[in-house]
Amino acid sequence: MSTTFAYKVRDRQGKLVTGTLEAESVAIVAGKLRQMGYVPVSIESGETKSLQRNLKIPYFSSRIKLKEVAVFSRQFATMINSGLTLLRSLAILAEQTTNAELARIIGEVRRDVERGSSLSAALAKHPKAFSRLYVAMVRSGETGGSLDSVLQRLATTIEQQVDLRRKIKSAMTYPVVVGVIVVLILIAMLIFVVPMFKGMYADLGAKLPAPTLALLAVSNAFKKFFPLVFLAAGGGIWAARRYVRTPTGRRRLDAFKLRAPVFGTLVHKTALARFSRSLAALVRAGVPILDALEIVAETAGNVIVAEAVADTQAAVKAGDSLARPLESHPVFPPMVTQMIAVGEETGALDELLEKIADFYDSEVSATVDALTSLIEPLLIVVMGIAVGGMVIALYMPMFSIIGKLGNGSS
Repeated sequence: MSTTFAYKVRDRQGKLVTGTLEAESVAIVAGKLRQMGYVPVSIESGETKSLQRNLKIPYFSSRIKLKEVAVFSRQFATMINSGLTLLRSLAILAEQTTNAELARIIGEVRRDVERGSSLSAALAKHPKAFSRLYVAMVRSGETGGSLDSVLQRLATTIEQQVDLRRKIKSAMTYPVVVGVIVVLILIAMLIFVVPMFKGMYADLGAKLPAPTLALLAVSNAFKKFFPLVFLAAGGGIWAARRYVRTPTGRRRLDAFKLRAPVFGTLVHKTALARFSRSLAALVRAGVPILDALEIVAETAGNVIVAEAVADTQAAVKAGDSLARPLESHPVFPPMVTQMIAVGEETGALDELLEKIADFYDSEVSATVDALTSLIEPLLIVVMGIAVGGMVIALYMPMFSIIGKLGNGSS
């Protein structure tokens, strides 16, 4: 038996449209509206009104991880594709999301949509959870009537970014842990071990060589000014962090990252993979190229890459191609610019950018493996030199003492 359903939808221009349809179920109404190019916001039968209550989400400040946003996007896409309305999908997601902060944000997004806001405008109010790239792609999905497929692509893109970050962290974790251990060992030796040898040598009256004298002086200064050393280290870190937040400091740091020995190649390849993946997602979603370049520049994660993309955007706005202005920036290798040029000529820019991103993702994986195999023995050598050097400096006077004892006995 047919029932009359009242609906609210968004058309391709983002306007809110209301009306009624007769059908056997909500799913059938949602399917018809989607075929007409609308994005269903709410569908209610004459007998019941759904989603009139506000969800009470307790507020607990917590960090929102990219992986959680990817899961949200994939679940959201599945619900919309199954015929659920935006409001019902958001209500379900707010209730089942384990991250309290993300649940709170989804609840606020649902209430904004219920009050007449578009989904993209509601998401844009929460930049800590949803980036400009995310909002722009959702807006294009609303306009093109393909919100579910856009959300699926967003989930895939975010998952690839998470995987890329995981690979980089795996390359960085080992040297950081070993470095901390080496520093702690050296501090313990300076505070506890070296002073014991100092007292022993003073009792014996032995003449100490220069390395031992230097080590004893460092140990004495470290013990005497122990609080000041940590205050100075903390002050140095604080000053460095403040400087890095300035435009000049940020630019110098990002330039150093690209040129840094050992890790510079990894940072460069990661930046290229991120640029290509983000631009490919935006172009495929139908975002205009100038808007896409502006968003990519903001989300590049490296000032040098961002400046190159901003210059390219200005050139494209003046009527130039995308590939030619990129060639003038050394941060973009010839392979990247040539593939982009081919993509522009063939009309398959998004596919070529995706191939570039896949290539550099595999390069990052290979670089991480190479660095892991290189850094492990290198750090062992560094640890051996640091600790072994201190031990040798401490035991050097022993040789002269033993020599004197041998001469005395003869």
